[in-house]
Amino acid sequence: MNMSLKSTNKRTSVAPDADDKPKSKRLPASAVAQVDAQAKPNGKSSRFKVVSSAVSVPVKTMVAKKKTVAPVAVANKSPVASTPVAVKRSRSNRRSEITIANILAATENIVLESGAERISILDVCRAANVSRGTFYRYFASQDELLDAFSRHKRERFHVALAEAVESCQDPDERFAALIRYLDYYLEHGRARRLLVVAPEYALGFFRRIFHDSVVRFQDVLGVVFDAWETRLGVKLDRELVCELLIRYVLSEQLVPGDTDRKALPRRIGRLVESLTAGTSSRARR
Repeated sequence: MNMSLKSTNKRTSVAPDADDKPKSKRLPASAVAQVDAQAKPNGKSSRFKVVSSAVSVPVKTMVAKKKTVAPVAVANKSPVASTPVAVKRSRSNRRSEITIANILAATENIVLESGAERISILDVCRAANVSRGTFYRYFASQDELLDAFSRHKRERFHVALAEAVESCQDPDERFAALIRYLDYYLEHGRARRLLVVAPEYALGFFRRIFHDSVVRFQDVLGVVFDAWETRLGVKLDRELVCELLIRYVLSEQLVPGDTDRKALPRRIGRLVESLTAGTSSRARR
């Protein structure tokens, strides 16, 4: 008797048309009978209009789950959540820059007072009003601090030079602005004091700034050299001219001239004129 019922259910569940795909779950016999009763006159089954309550429950559950999960995913990807982190990083970077600037300024004052050999990290921390832990966050040792201070001074020199001449597009005006800047640097700079209190450190600083300046001067005086070469009709040795300019400035640091300081721009101008005039006369020969 049981086998006969199974066979009947099996035949009834396979009743769908050839176009229908087999279902993974078997419908009850009552549901199948209801479907067959609603069949259309053309012979096609309208089974898909009848949904059993046993199948509809899981569908509603899945929809409810999707509605609860979707807002969580959107909230995690919201760009607003990352904004406070970016602001905190920006503020942290500004605080770090201010702290490093204070440490380097304190280093300069101590070096110019007592020399580079007698500088101590504790004195720098006191002058900069920072703790030793904050100091070691940015500098691992005294030597690293002095190297950073040397790079800082070189960069400030070149940045100030570029700012002094950037507004001058005329070649003659730009060269005059360069001479004025060098004159101001020799008069108000503290390199000569550094040479007195820390001669070994100062000489190392001059050697480092010399090679950097040869390259930077060629960039700053590019339009000036272009104009001179057009006027003279020759190709100038730009590297040599810049090297002589820098050596002249360094010689003023080591052995100041006896003449009036106001004559320095005129003397540098004469030096360049003699170089360009000599190049022009050799080219004509």
